[in-house]
Amino acid sequence: MREYLVIFGVAIGVAYLLSSIARQTAQQLGAVAKVRDRDVHAIPTPYFGGPAMLGGLLAAYLTATHLPFLSMGDESLYADVRAVLVGGMVICLVGIIDDLFELDALSKFAGQVLAGVITVAMGLHFVYLPLPNTYLGLDQAQAMILTVFLIVATANAMNFVDGLDGLAAGMAAIGSIAFFVYAFTLAVENGETRAVATAILTISLAGACLGILPHNFFPARMFIGDSGSMLLGFVLACSSISLTGQFPATSLSEGIGGAESSLLPAAILPLVLPIAILTVPFLDMGLAVLRRTRAGRSPFSPDKMHLHHRLLEIGHSHRRAVLLMYAGAALVAFGVVAIGLFSGWQLFVAIALLTALVAAAIFLLPRLEKKVWS
Repeated sequence: MREYLVIFGVAIGVAYLLSSIARQTAQQLGAVAKVRDRDVHAIPTPYFGGPAMLGGLLAAYLTATHLPFLSMGDESLYADVRAVLVGGMVICLVGIIDDLFELDALSKFAGQVLAGVITVAMGLHFVYLPLPNTYLGLDQAQAMILTVFLIVATANAMNFVDGLDGLAAGMAAIGSIAFFVYAFTLAVENGETRAVATAILTISLAGACLGILPHNFFPARMFIGDSGSMLLGFVLACSSISLTGQFPATSLSEGIGGAESSLLPAAILPLVLPIAILTVPFLDMGLAVLRRTRAGRSPFSPDKMHLHHRLLEIGHSHRRAVLLMYAGAALVAFGVVAIGLFSGWQLFVAIALLTALVAAAIFLLPRLEKKVWS
């Protein structure tokens, strides 16, 4: 565990330091977010948070390969990590080009698919499809299609939610920490090696996100841009894919203290977890696509009706809207992880109470403020 904390700290420090360089570079190259009608920022703000976070991921990887315990893992451990980093470089490059020249939706989609295909070609793909109480073997074509689909969907979901200062990076940090806790605990409780590619990737991603947040949180001095938001979704998706191949399909059966999950078997969580962690982004993306297609517009056409925009409309401040979305993301991410690792009715009661608390904060705080000021 101490070595994971080391690479976590390295990712934070490197991402934080690189953010200043990336911000200055973005200003010099003209990669700046101009103020548009649908935006909530008031002054032009530089992009390039993606390269800074990618630097944090690369530094964490290099550090891990020189630490005693993590450097003793078998070749497959770092083969997965390298595949994710190479694919991450590709999708980050696509985002950089978009931040500079504003690519059309089709070109950006092609870049996302290319990053997914490269990662698959390097050996990272679904080995089997986990299902309740069983699993489904996949041939090469099926594995590739499912892997690329999950990567592209998750990258776009994170891109859709990136609309407020610090929102995407903070939500990705929360999801990554939850995913790390799940992967590490699952390995310990099932007697598997603790050197897990998913754990390395998620703790590194969490560190990279936290390293950039001081620059990206409201009021932001820089944005992560498409290079950052797509990178976040890409790494989260690849982490889940790596986890399904880390353990035998029949070995993921125990939670904390030998408890079995009362709702979802541990074997299916690696597939469900990234979707659950990104419930808010996926929900936002689904509503946006439905809303735009019903209006006869392209599903990729921008508007100002995302969930975070609605929070602002009902009276929340910019910062509080972000914190409330953090709370929702944490509730879903850690709730799903807890369901996968614990059992008992008390768990569901606690999740229900926390859900009610978050809902009350969303809908009641603006009304209480109006009464106080009226």
